[in-house]
Amino acid sequence: MADFTIDAQGLSCPMPIVKLAKQAKELTAGDTVTVLSDDPGFEPDIAAWVEVQGHTLVSLTEADGVWTATIEIT
Repeated sequence: MADFTIDAQGLSCPMPIVKLAKQAKELTAGDTVTVLSDDPGFEPDIAAWVEVQGHTLVSLTEADGVWTATIEIT
């Protein structure tokens, strides 16, 4: 298993999800990806993407305007 981080701060929708989708294609089941985003639309976008793709949203938190999502690839 591997852990990856994508710093998508400063990128507007849909770019944080686009970067995540690109990285996810290179991963295998059990790998995790943490995405950092300051885009206000990131919270609903990440929840929808994870559901559609069938991955697991391990955590989603916000601090000082930055969302941090950790996703487990299934």
